Amino acid sequence: MGVRLLHGSRQVQHIPLDVGSPVVWASVADPYVVIMSAEGLVIQLYLKPDDFGNGNRLQISRPQLAQVKSRVSSLCVYKDVSGLFNTLPRKEPEETSQATNNAAPVINVADVLKINPEAVDDEDALLYGEVATPVEKAVDEVKVPGKKTRRKIEVKEYPPTFWLFLVRENGILEIYSLPGYKLCYLVKNFPMGQKYLVDSGQATSTLPNASEKSTEKLHEALPIIHEILVVGLGIRNSRPMLLARAGEDLLIYEVFPFYEIEIENHLKLRFRKVNHELLTRARKVFKSKKNEETEATPVCKRWLRYFVDISGYSGVFVCGANPYWLFLTTHGELRIHSMTIDGAVTCFAPFHNVNCPRGFLYFNKQGELRICVLPTHLNYDAPWPVRKVPLRCTPHFINYHPDTKTYCIVTSSLETCIKLVRFNGDEKEFEVIEKTDERYIYPVTEKFSMQLFSPVSWEVIPNTLMEFEEWEHVTNVKNVMLASEGTRSGLKGYIALSTSFAYGEDVTSRGRMLILDIIDVVPEPGQPLTKNKMKIVYSKEQKGPVTAICQVAGFLLSAIGQKIYIWQLKDNDLIGVAFIDTQIYIHSAISIKNLIIVADVYKSISLLRYQENSRTLSLVSKDVQPLEVYGIEFLIDNAQAGFLVSDVEKNLVVFAYCPEARESFGGSKLLRKADIHLGYQVTSFFRIRSRLGDLANSDKRQAAIVEKRHIIMFATLDGGLGYILPISEKTYRRLLMLQNVLVVNIPHTAGLNPKAFRLYKSQRKLLQNPHRNILDGDLLTMFLNLSISEKNEVAKRIGTSSDQILEDLLEIHQYTAYF
Repeated sequence: MGVRLLHGSRQVQHIPLDVGSPVVWASVADPYVVIMSAEGLVIQLYLKPDDFGNGNRLQISRPQLAQVKSRVSSLCVYKDVSGLFNTLPRKEPEETSQATNNAAPVINVADVLKINPEAVDDEDALLYGEVATPVEKAVDEVKVPGKKTRRKIEVKEYPPTFWLFLVRENGILEIYSLPGYKLCYLVKNFPMGQKYLVDSGQATSTLPNASEKSTEKLHEALPIIHEILVVGLGIRNSRPMLLARAGEDLLIYEVFPFYEIEIENHLKLRFRKVNHELLTRARKVFKSKKNEETEATPVCKRWLRYFVDISGYSGVFVCGANPYWLFLTTHGELRIHSMTIDGAVTCFAPFHNVNCPRGFLYFNKQGELRICVLPTHLNYDAPWPVRKVPLRCTPHFINYHPDTKTYCIVTSSLETCIKLVRFNGDEKEFEVIEKTDERYIYPVTEKFSMQLFSPVSWEVIPNTLMEFEEWEHVTNVKNVMLASEGTRSGLKGYIALSTSFAYGEDVTSRGRMLILDIIDVVPEPGQPLTKNKMKIVYSKEQKGPVTAICQVAGFLLSAIGQKIYIWQLKDNDLIGVAFIDTQIYIHSAISIKNLIIVADVYKSISLLRYQENSRTLSLVSKDVQPLEVYGIEFLIDNAQAGFLVSDVEKNLVVFAYCPEARESFGGSKLLRKADIHLGYQVTSFFRIRSRLGDLANSDKRQAAIVEKRHIIMFATLDGGLGYILPISEKTYRRLLMLQNVLVVNIPHTAGLNPKAFRLYKSQRKLLQNPHRNILDGDLLTMFLNLSISEKNEVAKRIGTSSDQILEDLLEIHQYTAYF
């Protein structure tokens, strides 16, 4: 019921307010403060020096707004320094048209503001061309003999202007200029989430009688704008962004200049919707009756929190059931990172202290106050938080050792080759390459080595470097659990390596198998990282190149060319147990219990089974069609298991072992159950359990189902990352219908049909149709960026509601929210 002005802990001024209802909202843009009562009454406070020289005092006034029946639901005061908020028409002097014909191309002011003056260097000029000169200021040219002219970009600083954004209950967004409170922009049906926000002209106080009922129905269908926030992000706050909480969703708009507006004294700009995959709503499963009662009462919650300089970043923190960070950095890309580690966040604020430099505070769902900092070694200007560790060489394998919590990293570096290998019987002879000419260039070969790294500081652990022989290439590094009599479980963890010697085409290739044990020792004084060392348990050359290794029921499986062997580790030696011949060349092998999938370079995959009682390794089933396999992994969904395969033609295929099916010929043939064209070549998969999150505490039955459902992460040769997740039949059917409708309703990128692109592609003519059965997640997430009318229309076509579709997408998002 009042406003107090404080200087530290001392009260300077107290203004009691009697406006008939309590003050529920306030927005500050120095020196303006605009407050709103529960009944939608808007009051302005202005801070100005006192006439008697007693310091600053607040001056209260009641602004004259447009006479509209609908009351104000949310407001925000914005201080603009970008120069985009102006009501003057664009000036086009006659001289500029002649000057631009002879001069270099000129960049737009709005585009110049997005460029960091310090970030422009020679590399950027080589990549993106010379940066053009802005109109506002002259350019200092530095002429260096023999080099191109460097241009300095200078951005004009605009005087600050103040604007008031109002959203009314009937869905109208109004923008007023301060301090005169002139209406400069009006947008109708703002909560609909249209792609562009366009100026609709002046506000109308009275509506025609014929359209009153229709507009009332439209207003009832519109979601309520709970909160609006306008902030300047990016370099020098030059990128104005509008954020609004419409119902349970978040709308993000970006301002861009638009001078074709014919309305006088109105802002020459428009708002472009920013596409994002941000889901702020809570799942219905987690809502209890107590929460539903509290949500029924209208409470003004400030969930959009603007922050400056938290570990060097500025942006907006979105509180709620699914908290998010929004960063806009020098690269100009809006980065969104979820913070699901501590559940729902109810309140957030930046915090700077000696013990917590440039940190932040927040309250979680349990009402606990957390004092935190963002890790400075991570870079958040990326789709996922990234930390770059320079190695100065090429990494091939990164393997985590869970017992010692260290990383084994296999790298290679190029070395000049000045000799060749000749075999005389079993003995090697080296022949030195003589340089016949000064212009002769020696060939280079890869020299492999393995090193242990600490995951805490990513420093090299001293005295753990293991260098391999010349011409020896590492083909596999894996953690294996082998039978051991010295442990309680009967199994002990080792690191198994397989190598291959590449001497040349005329020399028969051989390989080597190594079994390493990482042991704990007493660290050296002053070097705490030296507590781990590598001990070679087994190292022996094999008859051929060792191309794949894995563990099977306490035994070691190795693929030497086309032969697969199973070994038992006994007395630091490998004893052969079983073997089997396969197709051409096995390059990958993975196992679960006693089942093994092996991938052939040309002949697809085979399913093997090892029977420990009879010590036999037998072929259970295989894919009879030729397929050049790149990577393999098990697809686990509770009691069901499939086999995921990526091939050379950028497809993903799911196989299944179905001995009861007629077309599998008694189980001897693996059946193709699903396929999709990815468009990227995938060489590595990583399987991890679905994330439970709050599901573990709220719904034990559902958590038991999700716990045995595994996500498969994959990495592509183009530098992309993605995942595949098994979903329930009911969710799949609903999203499949949504996908078919979106193919028709969404404009195709570059005119390319997503349905045709995702069809299985092969150079060979297969005597079967594509199976599909894999949904396109990138296409489905486009549903989030549709307007409300488009969402309702699409949902109506498939016989469901948009809330149900959003619930399914949120469920998938929460199961995979590891990053």
